Order: sequence, then C-alpha cells, then structure tokens
Amino acid sequence: MENTENHAIRITGTFNVPLQLMWEVWTDPEHLMHWWGPNGFTMTINTMDFNEGGEWNLTLQNLDGTDFPHRSVFKEIIPFRKIVFEHFNPHFTTTILFEFKDEETWLDWTMVFDTAEMRESVIKEHKTDEGQEQAIDKLEKYLAKLLINDSQ
Repeated sequence: MENTENHAIRITGTFNVPLQLMWEVWTDPEHLMHWWGPNGFTMTINTMDFNEGGEWNLTLQNLDGTDFPHRSVFKEIIPFRKIVFEHFNPHFTTTILFEFKDEETWLDWTMVFDTAEMRESVIKEHKTDEGQEQAIDKLEKYLAKLLINDSQ
C-alpha cells in the first residue's frame, strides 16, 4: 500500500458528546450548515443524498459574496463508524472515522489528495488545512450549544 501521508490533511479530536449526536451533526444538512467550512463562510446545501453513490452538492460563500461550489459523491457509509466521500475539483477523498469510548466520541477526519503537489497547492491557495481546523472549532462550539439547549 502506498504511503499517502504527504498527500493528506488530517485532524483528530475527542468530543464530550454521545456518538449519536456526533453522527447527526455530520449527516443532517440542518446541522451541517451551522458549522461546515472555514470561518467567515456560509454554506448552502443544494443536494445531499446521504447514501453510498449519492451526491452532495454545496456552495460555500465568503464574506465578499464569492461562491465556491463543491461536488462530492458518497463512497462508503457505515452508520456511526465511517463516512467516505470523493470530492471533485480539486480531487481528493475524505474519510471520517468515529469511535465512542469512555463517554466521548473520537473523530478522525482525513483528506487524501492525488499528489503531494496537489495537497500543497490547496494549502497555499485556499488554506485548506486552516479551514479544516476552523471547521472543527466551529463543530465543537456548535455541539456545546446543542448540549446546552438540550439540558434546558
């Protein structure tokens, strides 16, 4: 198997939330729109057929109104364990792994690009690595807000 470490952008984290809730915020468009994407961007989900072979089309919009359309196809879905989707233009494959242990949900989010050069290009041009970190921060804040609202 080829070592793709230099082709990948990866972030992991542990969240003090039930696995059911973590899965829901990754798979329900009503939740995704609150945290997906880097800071300063809004998201519109045009279609999200959350099934293997289903398309996910969304548009990220930055503060100056520039639209960034995204198209992906879900390749593998194992409920509460794994989501894999192929993203086009630029081309990469994203794998999100979930594991529930000791009352916490562990998350591993990896994007693997075709080449190390493509990875470096999206980091340089779009700050994709920073955007992924910002999305995780937004996810954490959104989950905390949901938990507070749930407890009231």
